[in-house]
Amino acid sequence: MTWLRDFEQNSFRGQKDKESDSEPAWIVEHENLQRRKNFAEKKLDLQERLAKIRAKELRQKQRYENGESRLKRTRVEHDNRSLSIDQEAQFTLDDYNSEDDAKGSILGQGKESAGSFSTKSLDLMSKLGMIIEVPDDAESMQMGSEVKVFYCSRTHSQISQFVGELRRVKFPLELPDDTTISQPNEKHLLEEEIRHLPLGSRKNLCINTRVSNLGSTTAINERCLELQQKGTPQDHRCTYLPTKENETLVDEFRDYALSKIRDIEDLGDLGKKIGICPYYASRATIKPSEIITLPYQLLLQKSAREALDISLKGNILIIDEAHNLMDVLSNLYSIDVSLGQLQRSRTQLTTYLQKFRNRLKGKNRVYVTQVVRLMDSLSGYLEKKATCNDAREGTIEVSELMSGKGVDQINLYKLMNYLRESKLARKVEGYAIYIDEQKDAKKDSRQATTPVLMHIHGFFEALTYPAAEGRFFYSKAEDSGISIKYMLLDPTHHFKEIVEEARSVILAGGTMSPMDDYINHLFAYVSPDRLRTLSCGHVIPSENLIAFPITTGPSRQSFDFTYEKRNSVAMIDDLGHCLIELSQTIPDGLVVFFPSYAYLNQVTVRWQSTIPKAGNNSIWKYLEKAKAVFSESKENSSVESVLREYSEAIHTGKGGLLLSVVGGKMSEGINFSDKLGRGVVIVGLPFPNVNSPEWKAKIKHIEEATVGRGAAQSEGKNAARAFYENACMRMVNQSIGRAIRHKNDYASIILLDRRYNTKRITTKLPGWIQEGLVPDETTPRLFTDILVALKTFFRDKGNDVVRSD
Repeated sequence: MTWLRDFEQNSFRGQKDKESDSEPAWIVEHENLQRRKNFAEKKLDLQERLAKIRAKELRQKQRYENGESRLKRTRVEHDNRSLSIDQEAQFTLDDYNSEDDAKGSILGQGKESAGSFSTKSLDLMSKLGMIIEVPDDAESMQMGSEVKVFYCSRTHSQISQFVGELRRVKFPLELPDDTTISQPNEKHLLEEEIRHLPLGSRKNLCINTRVSNLGSTTAINERCLELQQKGTPQDHRCTYLPTKENETLVDEFRDYALSKIRDIEDLGDLGKKIGICPYYASRATIKPSEIITLPYQLLLQKSAREALDISLKGNILIIDEAHNLMDVLSNLYSIDVSLGQLQRSRTQLTTYLQKFRNRLKGKNRVYVTQVVRLMDSLSGYLEKKATCNDAREGTIEVSELMSGKGVDQINLYKLMNYLRESKLARKVEGYAIYIDEQKDAKKDSRQATTPVLMHIHGFFEALTYPAAEGRFFYSKAEDSGISIKYMLLDPTHHFKEIVEEARSVILAGGTMSPMDDYINHLFAYVSPDRLRTLSCGHVIPSENLIAFPITTGPSRQSFDFTYEKRNSVAMIDDLGHCLIELSQTIPDGLVVFFPSYAYLNQVTVRWQSTIPKAGNNSIWKYLEKAKAVFSESKENSSVESVLREYSEAIHTGKGGLLLSVVGGKMSEGINFSDKLGRGVVIVGLPFPNVNSPEWKAKIKHIEEATVGRGAAQSEGKNAARAFYENACMRMVNQSIGRAIRHKNDYASIILLDRRYNTKRITTKLPGWIQEGLVPDETTPRLFTDILVALKTFFRDKGNDVVRSD
């Protein structure tokens, strides 16, 4: 942010002046001076308004926080029931008579609103006159370019931590302190508040309880849009929406939002107090903001950026927690649909057609028929596949999904455009909900209804994606039946739009290693001289970390947790004895990460069984004798109770042993600082199933993409292998990073597997781990030697371990 303020000052001083050959120099000079003066006056006017609001909030802090406001909020009846009046007209489709669907949808909208077309397609369409750029008068009137910083992270809690740090820091003045424009009462200041805006989804910011109480993100979005439809009576529309009549409230919301650094919850409270929708009112606040914080999905997805009127052009983008960026991009553009969803949506569409078929004319009738045929084609494929004795999962060719009657004649691009323009899905599902409510007037059907046709519309979109970017798969499951999934294999295209638009893109994270994937697969098209990498050491001194690869257990059993050998009973037992010894040696909290939930369950069952050689005692009893034992469950949606009990056991002096899973709930976003994580143990390497259809497709894609860039076939195979290993090691590194959370913290890192003693794996660990790693020699060290080293390490830190033999 200091760089941003310096940039703004330098931009103000060194702006390019207007030049003219036809006017005298003194006139041009006067115009340039006047432009600078007007620009500075606007800035100072905003600063003065914000300063007044800060002073007002300071004087009335208590009153303001108690929810009092000089503005009377518009009262909205909290009636969760649908409109009971006759409103069939709102469910009918408007006439759709565009002669050129693809062209008609984007004329006058510009490239920003041209749907999901690729950059090359947009350029071609622009040359053909299919896109008419509409100049932004406000932007063109603005002097110079105001650079913004967009900061995004995975969750709102992570963003809240960043916002907390913003509050702690003071920043330089935005305008040079030597500007000739008068700055009453502020000229002597050397610092100035940053203008920050948090953005969120409707689910985070909606203040209309009739909508927010629906719970589901999709349901909230659909109800919000429904309340804005032109067929909705005025007295039933959302009264919080910004209109021409309440522009003053939007302006007041903007100034209050920027007057101090607020969190997303603060923005919602502000909207309630002023009486304006914070989701829509925040759009007017984007332009004067300097830094904008928002979660991944609102920035990485093009449709979300367009919905929020976000432009990255010339701005700086910071993506925190970027270790899973490629997975996030893949998940955002991947989608699956089940046979049950298709059948339910088909039933809704049939009900709708029975009522409105005679009102459908022209192209409405044509396109609705195409939707029915496409849904029947997908359902027919799944019904046939469900009765076959094929594998439980496999790949699908698009031609197989499009084999239904008349489907090969459908222009998917025109059909997708029709669905966007006609809002067919919203009208069909709105009518289905209306019918359900008529059947049971006491039941709020919307509460339990998820818009299915909108979801299927998203799957239809995936059918238009380039074949090289992703693949389709089928999957059979006992609980959910058979389904189709589209998986994005190459996120390059979707992220390329962001990279080409932004001034600078910064990927940041504490566990980014190994970084080869970002360079080779996310920025492969970027010239190497434009890429910069920076890796920093840990804030702790080297003596605060000790790390061991352990290749053999207490009974000299080799630790080889490969898929083929990990079921060895002898090795599982020795693993248990290893953890007993470690639990008795490492004080306070010990967190153990297993490669999967299935293996954790398998190991737990073995340890809980009695062993005759051990006097009919179980390994589990010895573990419980050393520390209180807790285990992460896949079915348990909440981890708070387990973490609370784990923490209580540690602080009461008993100590805690927490059995978790790499990639599970405990492996990301949880901080095991100080006593909560004096030791972290990684059991094996969590390689994904290389024989699954999805990973087979990923590996094949990496090989083909590498060879396509001019590499040899052997290099393609090496690149695929590296990608596979990196996917595993990023999860390992993320789990390791749960411990040692501040400069005075200390911990031990134990890596249980012979492969952790190989250079190919250790070089993919973070640099600070590699520095503290004590490698095994050619002759494996004795397990007792490791225990001695651990005892010495913790004794030097002032810890005395009491063994429970």
